[in-house]
Amino acid sequence: MSRLIIVSNRVAPISEGGPAAGGLAVGVYDALKETGGMWFGWSGDVLASGQPQIALEERGPVTFATIGLLRRDYDQYYRGFSNATLWPAFHYRADLVQYDRHEYEGYSRVNAWLAQQLVPLLREDDVIWVHDYHLIPFAQALRAAGVKNRIGFFLHIPFPASQVLLAVPPHRELVQALCAFDLLGFQTRPDLRAFCDYIVNEAGGTTALQPDGLTRIEAFGQTLCAGDYPIGVYPDEIAELARAGERGKPVRTLKSTLHGRKVIMSVDRLDYSKGLVERFRAFERLLDHTPAQRNKVSFVQIAPPTRADLHAYQDIRLRLEAESGRINGRYAELDWTPIWYIHRQYERAVLAALFRASNVGYVTPLRDGMNLVAKEYVSAQDPEDPGVLVLSRFAGAAQELSGALIVNPLDIDGMADALGTALSMPLAERLARYQDMMAQLRENNVSVWRDRFMRDLGRVSVRQASLPPLERAQG
Repeated sequence: MSRLIIVSNRVAPISEGGPAAGGLAVGVYDALKETGGMWFGWSGDVLASGQPQIALEERGPVTFATIGLLRRDYDQYYRGFSNATLWPAFHYRADLVQYDRHEYEGYSRVNAWLAQQLVPLLREDDVIWVHDYHLIPFAQALRAAGVKNRIGFFLHIPFPASQVLLAVPPHRELVQALCAFDLLGFQTRPDLRAFCDYIVNEAGGTTALQPDGLTRIEAFGQTLCAGDYPIGVYPDEIAELARAGERGKPVRTLKSTLHGRKVIMSVDRLDYSKGLVERFRAFERLLDHTPAQRNKVSFVQIAPPTRADLHAYQDIRLRLEAESGRINGRYAELDWTPIWYIHRQYERAVLAALFRASNVGYVTPLRDGMNLVAKEYVSAQDPEDPGVLVLSRFAGAAQELSGALIVNPLDIDGMADALGTALSMPLAERLARYQDMMAQLRENNVSVWRDRFMRDLGRVSVRQASLPPLERAQG
């Protein structure tokens, strides 16, 4: 059986309870530990000088191969082009895009260098699965080094509409680099459509839907396939984590402090794409419009720090601290704090237990590829007395979780209304919505996601050389 080689920007720290919450870390590690293989990527270390060396660590069937980055490479590849250019553009925030030609050159250079580090570790029959926007040129670099292995790519964040992507000056080079992969995976069908639209209308390529459901693409002299693969979770495993943590200190502390009040729970990385300010204001609107909810419910926002050395993230932290302080100053009483804003990381098991103890899951990003927190919230619920998920229509998960209350995160009044509905929803309706969503989560868990992608990657690389040319009119 071929080894699976996972390549991602960061090889996440793994504790006994698994990785901390995060779509790529949870999804990739759960997939890899079942098949065995290698996880290759940046260690998280930034070096002032010297020549970074690969460190290998064996953990059961998984080999972790990590390497540090020099300061210049970190600044240009990670802080610069990946997170100051691609991240805002792919999340439809063209107003926040910052572009520097030298940072793009650094992004391309680091991708080529990382590919060179991986090449000596590869075996002839390895299957390589590259993840996310940091590594768009990775297959192109491997092909230049003579690697002929099957290579797939999965994008964990949204793929933007053509007119948004055009805000990134080297957009054509990026899409051409994506065409060096054998198979491209997107979270949702709208993301796939956005990519195909660029291929046809901007790159002059062709696309055609195949009988197997994949989209065949010809562009830049390459033939590849693409599909949508919504990433999942292991709902029953999360439910077990939640049950095990019910009597843990964090949950006991939460319950003893709230004195029977209801809990609205949110967990997000501190990021402007998550709609946190709008979320705080919608909770304020709930208290403003529904005085009966005052002193009856608290909103817990857990927002671990991320990319703290980027100005946009410093700004969102200051805004949230100001908003929570203002709202608490307006509504708090001696025995009640409306908003608990917690700026720290928790283990996945602790979060599952906190989800189970809450009445409402509040997941309202302005734009998100999938958002596994939404799926984890549902999975963690008590089947006898489940909470209600309030979910942004702009999260990929909204296309699957029809049992959630779907909201527009820019509609403050609409979100406040949804919170009120969730807090007062009768048990029968909560049970029906929960059961509908759990059935979907079990049907499309992370193993299904992995197996579909790997099956398709195995097929497309074998057949593409013999496929007839597409008609230009197809799109």
